[in-house]
Amino acid sequence: MNFTTEELIFATNAKVLKNNAQGRKFSISTDTRTINYENVYIGLKGENFDGEKFIPKAIEAGAKAYFTTQGTVLDGADLVLQIENPIIAYLQLAKLCLNKISPKVIALTGSSGKTTTKEMLTCVCKQQFRTFSTPLNHNNEVGTCQTILSMPKDTQVLILEMGMRGLGEIELLSKYSNPDITIITNVGTSHIGRLGSRENIAKAKCEICKYQKPNGTFIAHDSDLIKKTVEFNGEKIYFSVKDVEFQEKQIGKTKFSYKDENYQLNIEGDYNVENALAVIEAGLKLGIEPEKINDGLKIYMPIEKRWQIEDVNGYKIINDAYNANPDSMRAALSTVLELYPNSVLVLGNMGELGQDEIFYHKQIGDFILDKLDENNHVKIITVGNLAKEIAEIVKEKGIFAVSFEENSQAVEYIKNNIEKEKTIFLKASRSMKFEEILNGLKGENL
Repeated sequence: MNFTTEELIFATNAKVLKNNAQGRKFSISTDTRTINYENVYIGLKGENFDGEKFIPKAIEAGAKAYFTTQGTVLDGADLVLQIENPIIAYLQLAKLCLNKISPKVIALTGSSGKTTTKEMLTCVCKQQFRTFSTPLNHNNEVGTCQTILSMPKDTQVLILEMGMRGLGEIELLSKYSNPDITIITNVGTSHIGRLGSRENIAKAKCEICKYQKPNGTFIAHDSDLIKKTVEFNGEKIYFSVKDVEFQEKQIGKTKFSYKDENYQLNIEGDYNVENALAVIEAGLKLGIEPEKINDGLKIYMPIEKRWQIEDVNGYKIINDAYNANPDSMRAALSTVLELYPNSVLVLGNMGELGQDEIFYHKQIGDFILDKLDENNHVKIITVGNLAKEIAEIVKEKGIFAVSFEENSQAVEYIKNNIEKEKTIFLKASRSMKFEEILNGLKGENL
């Protein structure tokens, strides 16, 4: 998106220090490695970096315009604008872009299932609308701006995934996106180590509708915690897998009916169905017919370490190790134990659980024991000091389990002790780098 100098000044309330660029238009850049004379540079700031220090490099690379908080005017620049806060200016320009293109905005968040729901929703919306959505790992302030500013001018539906690590972060994203439809997939224990309680997590997630359009629609998991926390006077829709009638459950396919309509996912897992319910409700609010919604759902396939299945040297690997918290761990294990009763569960530490982290890991061990029946013959391999608590719980009931500290040790154990043709399920927080296990089984060096 290109902006006139007048738009840049008006949107950011900038003080003009130099303006020899009347009549020209500029796009936004935060990266001196790709900048050119058509860009205006914003040097973003964070805990460990200060992009404003790279203004001279931006000018050297050919940029003719930049924002500054310091009031420094460099030779070679045609436009210099002074602002107070670079990230707020970035968000203000993103808001201006939204106003100019004016798509329907869908914002979504949740303790787990955000990206899956976003990808499903993108598949569905593309059945009827020109749709653009958040790329992977772009769900913070900077990523939201990048998404908005890079959407095509003919975008009809914009889908924004919103993540957070603390209170106030999603509210800021809501303020500068003014969503038409908001979605909360669930409220669990992800980030409880930072926020202290599920109540605070719910409060942070419900910030998503703080600046929602009053005539919009709020869609959320049917949770008493969400219901008592949300502050939105518009239409509210709540969904639950309890409202679903399953018609067929098998590996690689789930058929179900919801509100008298039939749908299909070409993936297993009740939690995926629950994510799909949020998508169905949003699709219906956009005026998409159930048949087209179903067409979109059938297209969806998991991405980037989210229930990705592949054959590796005789093993079937289910890689769900993009991230993990107690809720997503339980949801995934339910599916594995139901559809793959003879599998090998490779489980790692779950992060950011605070002072009760040992308790949450022991809970997963208890959960596994509750789900096992006479048809289950699972083996459990854990990696990490916390995941070891899972193994200790199940071993007390006679379930086979071994524990390791390093991914490389787990790889060697699997190679030497687990027979071929076994299904191996990988689940851990991203910090555990479980892709090393997958790569090790492929024969790559760790």
